[in-house]
Amino acid sequence: MSFRDWASKIILISLLLIGLAGALLVGETAKLQNQTATSYPGPISWNQTPEVEFQSAKTEPEKSQKVPVSPVPTKAPIKQNQTKVPVKQNPTTVKYKTTEAFAQYRPRYEIASVNPTNYGERFATDINGVSAYHEPIVVIHETANSASSAVNFFQAPHSDENVQASYHSLIKQDGTVVYLVPPDKRAFGAGNSVFVGANGPETVQTNPSLPPSVNNFAYHVSLETPPDAWGVSNIKGHSGYTEAQYYSLAWLIAQSQIPIERITTHQAVDRSGKKVDPLSFEPDKFLNLLITFRQATKISQAQ
Repeated sequence: MSFRDWASKIILISLLLIGLAGALLVGETAKLQNQTATSYPGPISWNQTPEVEFQSAKTEPEKSQKVPVSPVPTKAPIKQNQTKVPVKQNPTTVKYKTTEAFAQYRPRYEIASVNPTNYGERFATDINGVSAYHEPIVVIHETANSASSAVNFFQAPHSDENVQASYHSLIKQDGTVVYLVPPDKRAFGAGNSVFVGANGPETVQTNPSLPPSVNNFAYHVSLETPPDAWGVSNIKGHSGYTEAQYYSLAWLIAQSQIPIERITTHQAVDRSGKKVDPLSFEPDKFLNLLITFRQATKISQAQ
């Protein structure tokens, strides 16, 4: 064998090895990209809403796990400045951080897809082209029937805009958190609705065929109705919600930057006169747990 023939074979073998290594590298890269594409989403991008913190589905909430409950703080009345010249002050913002009690509570979770007809995008402007931005709110609902019936309804396609409905999440009687619509999307949780807070009436009309609503800036979470009230209409109360539901509701909202004064109920924002949920809700129990699960830190910003 001549030197030239020997060198040619060496070069050919080297090229084959390089090609094989390249193919393996491409395969591993594609495999890694596929794993990344199917992994759970990270923190929620929509401003101030609860971050989806996925927990082990095998970890059940323990009703016996009690945490100290802090009293709901009272706010001193705000005195209006009587001088004609405004007093220049440093604006203060509040940052919420979760506590050790929050870290110790781990509810189960489920993920259920919702049919695209039952939710939409959040709009930057209303039907008149006016800015639709409002600080986020939380609206608390109840399902009126079983959690599974609500999920089934949300998963069915609905062409009628007056029927389309969804929540961002719901909480079963055992405290399981069911994630439904991503928080950066607009869940159809309320129809004709207005939130009245420190900024006055807030609502946004995004569909000329439907009345204005709070959906564009609301995070909708619902509690599963107790069985004694499933499918029962025109009632003024029922047996109430479980301890696990209150714990999981507070745990979920504790992950957000939404202040207490912007947490409301479906009944409070409804303008149709038909919505009364959540019935038999105990706001003090929920607020005490929320304060236990997160702490507010004031951050001053010099002007």
